[in-house]
Amino acid sequence: MSDKSLEAESSQAAAAPAKIREVDLYTDGACSGNPGPGGWAFILRDRKTQQELTGSGGERDSTNNRMELQAVIEGLKALKKRCHVALHSDSKYVLQGLQEWMAGWKKKGWVRMEGGKKKPVKNVELWQELDRLIPLHQLSYHHVRGHSGHPENERCDVMAVEASTKFH
Repeated sequence: MSDKSLEAESSQAAAAPAKIREVDLYTDGACSGNPGPGGWAFILRDRKTQQELTGSGGERDSTNNRMELQAVIEGLKALKKRCHVALHSDSKYVLQGLQEWMAGWKKKGWVRMEGGKKKPVKNVELWQELDRLIPLHQLSYHHVRGHSGHPENERCDVMAVEASTKFH
């Protein structure tokens, strides 16, 4: 093998994109009252190794939607490198917001129309944090029916409810 062909092989190897890690992110939020004490939880699972990382927390005075958003934020923040993230959520609010509404809100200066009037986007600071985190990864979105026996969704629900009880 000549030096030229060795150089060509090494430059091709350098140009080949590194395979990025594939993970599943399962999330859930819970609230006792709405507003009331809230909890969030996530499960991150590496598809190749099946290793898991879990997290949960809560707030004394929150809403279910805030906790659903916080679960996604905390799960994404736990990732240290760019990943393919398959987000599994039972929250249509989160999934619809990420896939349909957020781009428009951002274009309009984080306002929405309600009854013909401009209103601030609810939970805007959480949506803005997601807007910062999402481009760091490649996401796909998957709706899971809540309380339907989905194992990871049920685990997240238990963790989120438990986190919310710390504020009663």
